[in-house]
Amino acid sequence: MARLVIVVEKASDWSSYYPSVDVMSAMDYLRKPIGGDDERTHVINLCRSYKYLGTGYYVSLLAEARGHKVMPSVRTVNDLRRRSLYGLDIDDLNQKLTHFLPAGGRDTTDFGILVYFGETAYPALQDLARQVFEMFPCPLLRIEFERDRVWQVSSIKPVGLHSLDDAQEDAFAEELDRFSRKLWRKPRARKQFRYDLAMLVDPAEQMPPSNKKALKAFIGAGKELGIEVDPIGKNDYQRLAEYDGLFIRETTASDNHTYRFAHRAEKEGMVAVDDPSSILRCTNKIYLNDLMVSRKLAVPRTEILYRDDAKGMKEVVERLGFPLVLKIPDGSFSRGVVKVEDEAALARSASGLFQHSALLLAQEYVYTEFDWRIGVFNREAIYACKYYMSRGHWQIYNHGATGTAKSGGFETIALKDAPAAVVKLALKATQPIGDGLYGVDLKQVGNRPVVIEVNDNPSIDAGVEDAYLGDELYLRVMREFLRRMERKRQGAA
Repeated sequence: MARLVIVVEKASDWSSYYPSVDVMSAMDYLRKPIGGDDERTHVINLCRSYKYLGTGYYVSLLAEARGHKVMPSVRTVNDLRRRSLYGLDIDDLNQKLTHFLPAGGRDTTDFGILVYFGETAYPALQDLARQVFEMFPCPLLRIEFERDRVWQVSSIKPVGLHSLDDAQEDAFAEELDRFSRKLWRKPRARKQFRYDLAMLVDPAEQMPPSNKKALKAFIGAGKELGIEVDPIGKNDYQRLAEYDGLFIRETTASDNHTYRFAHRAEKEGMVAVDDPSSILRCTNKIYLNDLMVSRKLAVPRTEILYRDDAKGMKEVVERLGFPLVLKIPDGSFSRGVVKVEDEAALARSASGLFQHSALLLAQEYVYTEFDWRIGVFNREAIYACKYYMSRGHWQIYNHGATGTAKSGGFETIALKDAPAAVVKLALKATQPIGDGLYGVDLKQVGNRPVVIEVNDNPSIDAGVEDAYLGDELYLRVMREFLRRMERKRQGAA
């Protein structure tokens, strides 16, 4: 069972709170090693300062040396001193702060907020507070803002517990209790399993990469191999370092929490599928098209359309003709993909899609009755499917006006029965991307296959992709996780 230790610099720093056996002074922690092989220790370092070579710094440093999970880590302490890292991706920060401050903040040039374990008292700034906490996991932070024509983050500083007033102490105590119960609410008997794998899922996602039955099958396959597969959600970011690996089973994007989870897992030295590089490379169709063309791999004829370039659009039409297919670079499950039959439809559809991206893909329309999907993991094909077009529609998924989506039929076959040229091209398409888990979509006209796209987080649904292999498909995926986690552990030994 995990043990929680709260370290304070002086006993008086905890005088406003109830006495607890979990609380100890920094000197006691430094002098008396705690924990053992039979328990995991988690340390919340609440020292007054994390100054280099100061008491708080050594608490975090020795905690890591002892194999304890500590917040803040030495890496976080060091990162907080690097002001260049404050360039947070908050596009609407200026708008948020202008509306948040009284009278639009006309007379305010600087102010700050306190953040307790990623939470703030100001709902309008909660997204910012959580993003800062994910970047700099520290129990108590002050975010300071300044305005020089526009608002920006001027500094992010750790705050000492001793500096809080009564109301702030109450807020901190509430969030500490909530955070600690959430973080360690499920102590796991590690002796039952060789490895722990976090599986990132979103139960509310309408079109997830794996349905509930498939998720259960992954958990069962992991258990059979000595891996505890633990479903987690986007609010479990701070628990991530407890695991040996991360398996993302949400639709990925480079601008949401799935990428941040992958990036954090990579920084922690964990096995991550998908890894951040694969997410970046696969979620942008413009990058993928250039990559395929540079490798001389067959793709449909494709051109790039640029916003406010009417002349270029006309030239593209002359080269590709009608009908053609317009795509936004980061669409998924056939979203953001439009077939146009003439110039009027092209102008209308392009205008709408340009609201989402400055560049679009225009691609020749290639009709086939079905698309091939070849699943690839660690540069080996693991399944082959045919996805048929939705009835009365030219795509696999038909997204109705009500927001619902209908899909066509499917046929899952043995890899040996799939055309060799299709499988070979799929493997070539993933080669420059990485050794992760991919789904390569291809069309075949006659004997010539072409790559449509490479998905970094492919569908593996019970009853579809596993229709031929059954449980063996889930075991193949988990065996590869096991191989990678064992290699990581041996490398660290």
